[in-house]
Amino acid sequence: MNTLPVQRASLLATTGPQTQWLIEGLWADQAVGILGGEPKCCKSFLALDIAVSVASGRPCLRQYPVARSGKVLLFPAEDSLPVVRQRLEGIAGAAQVPFDALPVEVITAPSLRLDTPADRQRLSNTVQQFQPRLLILDPLIRLHRVDENDATQVAALLSFLRQLQRQFQLAVLLVHHARKDSNSSRPGQALRGSSELHGWGDSNLYLRRRGSQLTLSTEHRAAPSQDHIPLHLAQPGPALALVGATDVAADPPPESVAQRVRRVLADLKEPISVQRLRQLCGLRTATVCAALAELSDQGLVCHDSRGYQLKLHFDDPLVSLSRPIDPRGNGNGQH
Repeated sequence: MNTLPVQRASLLATTGPQTQWLIEGLWADQAVGILGGEPKCCKSFLALDIAVSVASGRPCLRQYPVARSGKVLLFPAEDSLPVVRQRLEGIAGAAQVPFDALPVEVITAPSLRLDTPADRQRLSNTVQQFQPRLLILDPLIRLHRVDENDATQVAALLSFLRQLQRQFQLAVLLVHHARKDSNSSRPGQALRGSSELHGWGDSNLYLRRRGSQLTLSTEHRAAPSQDHIPLHLAQPGPALALVGATDVAADPPPESVAQRVRRVLADLKEPISVQRLRQLCGLRTATVCAALAELSDQGLVCHDSRGYQLKLHFDDPLVSLSRPIDPRGNGNGQH
């Protein structure tokens, strides 16, 4: 009888209480996700900086330590190979690592289609041959001919990449465009196409440009996020480098999962189900439930048949202590 593999829950492997990182604070180990941003926001530069860091073990952006180094497999679908080499060499120089010995393997095929069985198999075979720690595909729009707004079609592409990640135990970074003039949206919501793309990522990175200032935001499924990390193109040489590192270190600590859940609940007037709360927070159900349990223990949320809601405390300055105005009155609260 042909059955699916099953293992008792108590025997499943555990990563422990701490997130296991590929690059500390930027990308979780064996995570899939999106590096997103509007055009001309240096997405490819950052992807190449990540490639050099993982391949060399040197800190990404000269700031974020690499926890697990290894070979990187890269498919640059938009830039010419000489440009890719020039950028990689410049970043290697900025990171002070020998370029000739850098284990970054570049797929030189003229095209790669993730929506065709033949190219999927070729990519799987290539990953199996080189056994990379990280696979970078840049950008998504050049890797298919499906409708990016069709959740079913997009989910099929992402499912293949998730399968690849699990089969070969590697991280997958997918470069993708955000909508133009999307600075007013939350970074994940600004990604072009189906919302499946945002929900797919274990780790996501977002680049934004406001005037001349380029900033980086991080988002993780099981770790705190960071916003507005300043970046610039370092000179000389085409390499990304952090600016104002001391200012970044002095910023307030990133928002915890419980704080994120509490913030979302604070914006709601009615109780909400766990599943709807999970969607608004962009977190796993188990993560949301753990945060709700923590907030419940602190007496900050209440629960009934309709769902969860933030408790109102009379010492909260946002809570009014005046009597509600009777709709039959004259508007000043008098009956």
